[in-house]
Amino acid sequence: MIRFFDILFSVFGIIILFPFLVVISIIIKINSSGPVFYKQKRVGILNSDFFVWKFRTMKLNADKYGLLTVGGRDPRITSFGFFLRKYKLDELPQLFNVFSGSMSLVGPRPEVRTYVSQYSEEQIKILRVRPGITDWASIKYRNENAILENSKNPEHDYIHVIMPDKIKYNLIYINNLNINEYFKIIFYTLFSIIYSKKVK
Repeated sequence: MIRFFDILFSVFGIIILFPFLVVISIIIKINSSGPVFYKQKRVGILNSDFFVWKFRTMKLNADKYGLLTVGGRDPRITSFGFFLRKYKLDELPQLFNVFSGSMSLVGPRPEVRTYVSQYSEEQIKILRVRPGITDWASIKYRNENAILENSKNPEHDYIHVIMPDKIKYNLIYINNLNINEYFKIIFYTLFSIIYSKKVK
């Protein structure tokens, strides 16, 4: 049933938002040099690798200087990229990931292999389901960049504090996986974006 709604909503979203996606693409090209889209290898269902797609929000080769984005005004982020990130518009191309089946609208956010390799036997259970565009952890840590900005060691705090807490929420979702929870998370995600504040 969830896969049915994933396909339905992703197709509907791509069709309705297509003119908007074109406008965003044009502004990205005007705003900074480089490609419109950014793809990164992430770990998906059953521990398999796939490419996640986003609108490019950073300067070229920015990921060579670290996997984490620290602070809302990370100097690697373009001026238009800041706007896209603030309203989560950079995630819109992932509708194509959802349509193809590599992702779901709702599910644990996919991580890079570097972080997944540090999962415990219990934590790796989150790879039993498709990764998603949004989940409870994404809502709670909507301001993750700002949190890491105040950290003396962002990489350490992400791996040992934030990531385990995210996985805890992901496991709760997996253990209560049903269509009602699916729609509830979508609703709260939209609410948090519209009001630009973290919803608990």
